[in-house]
Amino acid sequence: MRRSYQKYGLINLLTLLGVAVAAFAAARYVHSLAGHVAAVHLGLGMLVAFVSWFQLRLEEQEAEERLEMEEMIRSKGQAALFETDESELLPARRAREQFERYFVPIFTLLLCGLQGAGTWWLWRWLDRQTLPPVSPPLVAMSFFGLFALILFLVGKFASTLARLENQRLLRPGGDMVLFGAYVCMLAAAAVVGVEAGWPRTDFWVAKVLVVVLGLVAVETALNLILEVYRPRLRGERPRPVYESRFVGLLSRPEGLVTTAAEALDYQFGFKVSETWFYRFFERALGWLLLLQLGVLLLSTCFVVVDPGQQALLERWGRPAGDRALLGPGLHVKWPWPVEKVYRYRTDEIQTLTVGIEPEEHEPGVKDTRTVVWTVAHGKEDLFMVAAREAAGQRPAGEEARTAPPVSFLVVNVPIHFQIEDVRQWAYGHKDPAVLLESLATREIVRYLVSADFNEIMSTGRARAAEELRARIQREAERLRLGVRIVFVGLQGIHPPVKVAPEFAKVVSAWHTRQARILDAQAEAIRTNALAAAQAFVLTNRAWAERVQLERLSLARAAAFTNQEPAFRAAPSVYPLRLYLQRFVPAVAGARKYVLWTTNVQDVIQLDLQDRIRQELLDVALPSSRTSNP
Repeated sequence: MRRSYQKYGLINLLTLLGVAVAAFAAARYVHSLAGHVAAVHLGLGMLVAFVSWFQLRLEEQEAEERLEMEEMIRSKGQAALFETDESELLPARRAREQFERYFVPIFTLLLCGLQGAGTWWLWRWLDRQTLPPVSPPLVAMSFFGLFALILFLVGKFASTLARLENQRLLRPGGDMVLFGAYVCMLAAAAVVGVEAGWPRTDFWVAKVLVVVLGLVAVETALNLILEVYRPRLRGERPRPVYESRFVGLLSRPEGLVTTAAEALDYQFGFKVSETWFYRFFERALGWLLLLQLGVLLLSTCFVVVDPGQQALLERWGRPAGDRALLGPGLHVKWPWPVEKVYRYRTDEIQTLTVGIEPEEHEPGVKDTRTVVWTVAHGKEDLFMVAAREAAGQRPAGEEARTAPPVSFLVVNVPIHFQIEDVRQWAYGHKDPAVLLESLATREIVRYLVSADFNEIMSTGRARAAEELRARIQREAERLRLGVRIVFVGLQGIHPPVKVAPEFAKVVSAWHTRQARILDAQAEAIRTNALAAAQAFVLTNRAWAERVQLERLSLARAAAFTNQEPAFRAAPSVYPLRLYLQRFVPAVAGARKYVLWTTNVQDVIQLDLQDRIRQELLDVALPSSRTSNP
C-alpha cells in the first residue's frame, strides 16, 4: 500500500498558520521588534507550505489515478482504452501539469514580490519604530521559546522524513517550519540580550532577520529566472521553483557536514565519513554542544566589576540581600538566570544635553567644523526668554493691557552629573536618565521665562548656569535620584537660525554704539583733564605775578623810606651817587679813558658809541710795559 505524505504537508501548513498568528499577537503584546519580523517570516513560510501541500496532493492524486489505470488495463484490456482521449483518462495528471506550468511560476513571482516588499517595508518601519521596550521580558521569552519548541519538533520530523523518503515536495514546507523555529529562537535570544544590558539587541536582531528575508527574495527571483531558461527533459521532476536552498541551509546546517564528508571522501579516495572518528564526532556533536552550553552557564557564575564601577546583584529579579551592592573586583554568584548583575559607572562624569540634539558622527572621527549661528548644526528646540528692556520702553497703559514681550532662543545646555547612590538611581524610578533630563528641561524653561534676554546673552551667563545647577540639584534630591549635578553649561545659546543674521546686525549696532559712547567718554575725560591743567597753570601764574608785584611794591616802598634821610643829609651828593650806581653796570663793557690834570676843574667825558672796526688807538699794549704819567 502506497504511503500518503500529504497529511504531513497539511501538518506543516497548520503549524505555520497557528504559530504565525500566535507569534504576531505575542509580538504585539510584548512589543518585540524581532517578534514582528519573525511573524512575517512565518506567514510567508505558510504560503510556501500551502503550495507545497497542494502540489503534493495533486501528485498523490495522480499516482492513485495511475494505479487505477493500470488496474483497468489488466482487467478490461488496452484496446478499449485507446478509444478515449488521454485528457479524459488522466484528469489528475492534466491538473498537476497545468498547476506546475501556470500557477507555480505565478505564485513564485507573487512570493518574490511579497518578500521584496516585506523587506523594504520592514526596514523602513524599523528605522522609524516607536514601540516601547520589550515588556514583560519573561513572558516574551516564554512565548517565543514555546513557539520555537513546537516548530522545531514538527519541522525536524518533516525534514528528516523528506530526506529519508526523498520527498521533494515535503521538503520546502519542512524547511520553512524548521527555519521558523530558529527565527523564534533568535527572537527569544533578542529578549535575553535586552535583559543582559544591551537594549538595542532586539532592534539589531530584527534588522538581521530583515536582511535574511531580502536574501531569500533575491534567491527566489534568481530561481524564477533560471527556471525560465532551464532546459527541460522529458519525464524530469525538478525541484520546486519556490523552494529556497538558502532557507534549507539555515534550517538544516548538518547538510554542510554531509557535503564536507563527501568532499573528504572524494579528496582522500576512501570513505572518511565511515571512519570511527567521523562517526564519533557525528554522534557526540549534541553532547559537545551541551558541554559548551554548560561551560557558558558556568562562566556566568563569575562577575568582574571594573574600577570606577558599582554593580547591583539581583536574585530572581529582586535585590540579593546583603550582597545587593558589589564593589570593584571579582565576585561569585549563582548562574544566569538565577542571579543577574547590572553595572553602573559611579566614578565617571556622565553627560546629557538639553536643547540642541547634536548630529551623530562616526566613532573616532573628530568634528572640526566651525559652528556659527546662521547654520543649523542639529535639531533645535526653541525656549522663551523675557525681554525686560523692551517691556520697560512701552507706555504704562500698554504694559497693563498686554503681556510683556518675549524672545526665542536656541539653547544647548550640557549637564554633567555623577551617580552617588546606585540603589536610588536604579530602583527609585523606572528610567532615571529620562527623568533627570525631563526635570532639567523643566527647570531650564522656568528659569529662562523669568530671566532677561540681554543678561543671558552677555554677562549673566555664568550666574545663570550656577543658578540652574542649584535648581536641578535641589529637584534631584527631592525626587531621590541619587545623583550629584557637577556642571551646567550655557555655552551654546544663540537665536534661531532664521533670525540669526538680523540678530547679529542688532548686536553689531549695539557694540558700535557702545564703542562710540566709550570714545566720547574718553574724549570728555581727556578734554576736561587738559582744561583743568591749563586752568591750574594760569591760576598759579597769576598768583605768582600777584605775589611778585606785592613784594616789589613793598621793596620799593621800603627803599624810598630809607632813601629819604640820605637825600635830606646830602641833597647834591645823593643824586650823583644814585646816578653812578646805575651808570656803572650800564657801561661795564665800554672803553673808558682817565685824564690826569691838576689845574683845571674835573671834567668827565664819556664816549659810549661802539665802533665796527678797530683803529690804531684801540690796539692794546703788551702787559709787560707800563706808561709814564
